Amino acid sequence: MSNPDTSRSVLRRKPIDLVDDEYTDSGLFKSLGLWQLTAIGVGGIIGIGIFTLAGLVANGGADADPVGPAVMIAFLIAGLASAAAALSYAEFAGMIPRAGSAYTYGYVALGEIIGWFIGWDLLLEYTAIVAVVAIGISGYFAEFMSGIGVDVPIWMQGTADTIEGGVVNLPAIVVCLFITWILSRGTKTFGRFELVAVGLKVLLILFIIGLGFFFVDVDNYTPFMPSGFGAVFAGAATVFFAVFGYDAMSTAAEEATDGKKHMPKAILYSLAIAMTLYVLATLVLTGMQNYTDISPTAGFASAFQNVGLPVIATIISAFAVISILTVMLTFLLGVTRVWFSMSRDGLLPTWFAATDRHGTPQRVTWIAGIASALLAGVFPIRAVADLTNIGILAAFVVVCVAVIVLRRTRPDVHRTFKLPWMPVVPAFGVLSSGFLMLQLHWETWVRFGVWLVIGLIIYFFYGRRHSLMNPESPRHGRHKTHT
Repeated sequence: MSNPDTSRSVLRRKPIDLVDDEYTDSGLFKSLGLWQLTAIGVGGIIGIGIFTLAGLVANGGADADPVGPAVMIAFLIAGLASAAAALSYAEFAGMIPRAGSAYTYGYVALGEIIGWFIGWDLLLEYTAIVAVVAIGISGYFAEFMSGIGVDVPIWMQGTADTIEGGVVNLPAIVVCLFITWILSRGTKTFGRFELVAVGLKVLLILFIIGLGFFFVDVDNYTPFMPSGFGAVFAGAATVFFAVFGYDAMSTAAEEATDGKKHMPKAILYSLAIAMTLYVLATLVLTGMQNYTDISPTAGFASAFQNVGLPVIATIISAFAVISILTVMLTFLLGVTRVWFSMSRDGLLPTWFAATDRHGTPQRVTWIAGIASALLAGVFPIRAVADLTNIGILAAFVVVCVAVIVLRRTRPDVHRTFKLPWMPVVPAFGVLSSGFLMLQLHWETWVRFGVWLVIGLIIYFFYGRRHSLMNPESPRHGRHKTHT
């Protein structure tokens, strides 16, 4: 058989029937129920958004205008954009419960080149998320150690860009390697840890909100929007990092006991729980302390210090470190499962798709974990957060477009969940995600563009030829990837 021409080959789509066949024998262990999936989603959404980014955006930090108490509006704008994408993810997850998440959705609905674009994008973005969360942890780690009378040396608290006298963010590097080890123990162990840790996280946030309410000073809400709507929209683009996580959770679909039934519910439950807590927490934070005095790295710890509760600040710092670990675990899971799926499809070498006796792709787990540790050790938090956001927003655009296309091209496919108001909801997701992308710095666009160019080179020199959708792929005829 002759090779199809380039235009046909890059637009070839993966049949849904083939996806279902692979799902039944993936090499991954199916051990995650509805509440474990919801916990993974909540674990991925709630963390650095409350404990770090809320304070950073409200205060403005060193390189942005302060948003002040209107940080709550920034979260709501980001959450509304995220909700449109969440509904699209929920429809896909109930129809195609496969490890690749947005990568697979794009591949099935829009073609191989779009699937590659989104998969390659997510490899960088999920790794960057793990890194930026680790950077956020280091601020609370220093606060906690200070609270128990131990001063962490300046040189190991961050880079020179984030703290005067800093050299490397050693706590961030260590925690990246620690969560890599946890994930390498297998999905069943990871799921149990996540369920317990997320439960503790939610209890901590409810405690913070409840106690902090008694120290709210309404005068701190004035001025409510000190830098105008422009700063609020820019802040929404930054905190968007804090309102997704369900997308990474959806990469665990093949490890769910009933993915088609449970994935849509888990996606919607996790986003609803997270947004409720975000709104309440930001109201309390900016009410306890004037936005000009909020710490950009450890907001709630500084707020309780300000009202004369240093012991509570120390407790918050300790639990913040533990709870933020769940975010890192969710997104490290995401990058490894996308990588695994792309390798299984032939777009990347099959060496990466091998799983061990725990049903875990160990090779990509440790490669991604070490990469995130290096990224966390040398980059400032805002640069990494913005790089993360542009990639996820791009993925959301693709998923929202894909759900419209597939509803028209394959209306016969059974869907356990159908998003309402088609195509208004996904169209709103496309427009709002695109708008937030335009709020990001031009440097972020340059970094993103360079990464995509590298990916296209790899695709045209390796992925297109080795893809299992290519009838003359060298992968045909080989034995199936062994565990």
